[in-house]
Amino acid sequence: MTDLVEDYLLLWVLCSVGLGFFVPQLAVVTRASTLILAVMIGSISLTLSVDQFRAVDTRSLGLVLVGHVTMPFLAFGIARGLGLSPELTVGFVVLGAVTPELVTPVMTELAGGETALSTTALVVIGVGSIGFIPVVVSVLLGGDVDVPTLPIVEQLVVAVVGPMLVAVGARAWQPDRVSRYDEYYPAVSAVMVVLIIGGVTAANAGVIRSSQTLLLTVGIGAVLLNGLGYGVGFLVGSRWTRPTRIASVLSVGMRDFAVAAALLIAAGLPPVTSLPAVAFGVIEMISSAALARWFDRY
Repeated sequence: MTDLVEDYLLLWVLCSVGLGFFVPQLAVVTRASTLILAVMIGSISLTLSVDQFRAVDTRSLGLVLVGHVTMPFLAFGIARGLGLSPELTVGFVVLGAVTPELVTPVMTELAGGETALSTTALVVIGVGSIGFIPVVVSVLLGGDVDVPTLPIVEQLVVAVVGPMLVAVGARAWQPDRVSRYDEYYPAVSAVMVVLIIGGVTAANAGVIRSSQTLLLTVGIGAVLLNGLGYGVGFLVGSRWTRPTRIASVLSVGMRDFAVAAALLIAAGLPPVTSLPAVAFGVIEMISSAALARWFDRY
């Protein structure tokens, strides 16, 4: 069952998006967005061990963090360049500012990259998101739209950083007992991704039906953000070894669309703000799988 979930995750995400579009009542799932996000973060974080962090070169980690910091600014520029509304701009900025995709370490491993670097970057960025996301949202959007930063901070603490720290601590405290179920944790997280994406798609079904042009524009923005992220990751990792460069490309280019979508909904922002995350999720899952396969072969 775990292989069925993980190996065909793109298919399940596409099915979830389609189901959400045709059955708007599934928007009820978003009422549990905080719980879904906490389970999603906590389950995948149970695979992270302290030993992975100790082997990382702090200089390469610093460059990945620099790449990460540029992402919300790129997202803001893309949204403005495409003439998107303030609400959709919020969605793009938060998408750029959230953690790397939770499965980035797995994709890095499959691509032959430095898994320890992508894992450490995921945790460091996750903890730092408490301060980074509210600040960058206020700086970029404070004058355009009223974004409630306190609910965002609360959701980050309750549903992202808290579960992540508890999970990593549990593995450090009882490594044998926790590692016994390693094959299940990614699948649990993947199921939560499918649930939240279906829910936010359903919440946006009316908007999608009313404006296909808007969906196309948001899709173009998602492609640009994903591609530019990979490019920034390559630039900051260009002077390092190939495994480090691979980790850098994936850690910067892959944004956690499910975290962004759940965070925006849980913080009480309009459902339309999560539309960029939905579009980005489909695009990223296709591009990252293709990129990992290309890295592995060449």
